[in-house]
Amino acid sequence: MRHLLLLAAAALPLAACHQPEQGTSVTINTSDGNTLAAVDGTSGDVKFDIPGFAGQIKLPRIQLDASDFDLNGVRLYPGSTIDGVNVASGKSDGVTIAFTSPATPDQVRGWFQERLGKVGFSLTRQGDGLVGTTDEHKPFRLTLADQGSGHAKGKIVLGS
Repeated sequence: MRHLLLLAAAALPLAACHQPEQGTSVTINTSDGNTLAAVDGTSGDVKFDIPGFAGQIKLPRIQLDASDFDLNGVRLYPGSTIDGVNVASGKSDGVTIAFTSPATPDQVRGWFQERLGKVGFSLTRQGDGLVGTTDEHKPFRLTLADQGSGHAKGKIVLGS
């Protein structure tokens, strides 16, 4: 749990970097679905509800992109933006990253399959996405949907 709170605290300085029209939303939840901390990508509102402290502050919106993502040295497809990050703690630990890429689902899937395979992931194609395990034998899932005009919406789920 402590490492999840540190992740939320580490995201706060990023919020002051720039003000795009639409930002990245970040949530940190307990296994029972209670939200411990959240950053609203649209408004810039930051809410905390952790033992001993609850509050809300407003910061500039942030927009995370491919350069802000690193999974064993593998970045998102070039030009991608991160739409949301959800961290779950408890019985079902996991991280979900939602993103948009300026490429087709086939191009994005190929990008990840080639690069993640080189860093020890075991992956197989499932529909437009990939399923398998990380180099630490933890569950990995990539889902992709065509958004038209050569763009794809994707979601990476690490863990349960």
